[in-house]
Amino acid sequence: MDAVRLIVTSRRALAGSGDAPQILTEVWQAQALAQAIGSRLAVFGPPRLRGEALGLTELAGRGCGVLDRPDLDTADLRAAQLTELGDARQALVYLGGLLGEVGIALVGLACAADDEGTYWQCMEAIDAADESRDRVRDMLRKLAEGDPVIRNERVRPWRGLLSAPARGSSGPPRLTAARLRSPSTYRRPAPVALTAAQHREALLGLGLLRPPDWVRVQGGGPR
Repeated sequence: MDAVRLIVTSRRALAGSGDAPQILTEVWQAQALAQAIGSRLAVFGPPRLRGEALGLTELAGRGCGVLDRPDLDTADLRAAQLTELGDARQALVYLGGLLGEVGIALVGLACAADDEGTYWQCMEAIDAADESRDRVRDMLRKLAEGDPVIRNERVRPWRGLLSAPARGSSGPPRLTAARLRSPSTYRRPAPVALTAAQHREALLGLGLLRPPDWVRVQGGGPR
């Protein structure tokens, strides 16, 4: 199965998970899938992505390692179902979205944690998901730098929209509707989004997310 289909399946499963064990299982599945995609990118992807792809493989593996391995059959392991990467850029865009949702789910789970083990598991898994997402962003940036169409539209998205003033006219350039590019050839810039760690810190700063009482009593750090 191709990467995008597996990522979409994983996002739906994460959104539909209810209790903490289900959420942690889907987080583990997502990190295992990210590890498999990173490994495949390192071997079969564009050479300029090899370093970041290896970094993604290592970080996603760490994200799996900080969580208890769920009891899953091989047939249910999405990472084992990955047979082809497909379009690298599309797969990375979808993977970045999945890792962002993983981080937000872990923030909510940490907020509701009533035991020390689950809380610190979530904290470490949040860091791993954020760092994995950083590698995905690095790869997307490298792909954009190597694509002149994407690069030009990012730097000058208005290119081709203005016409020079008529000869002898002192007015400013005019917007020419006939020269507008179709939406299919224009890519909007990606919106700025908070990482899970930034989201967590913002909630803590506003007093909307408080660590469990035992964390504050013990000094806020794992023993």
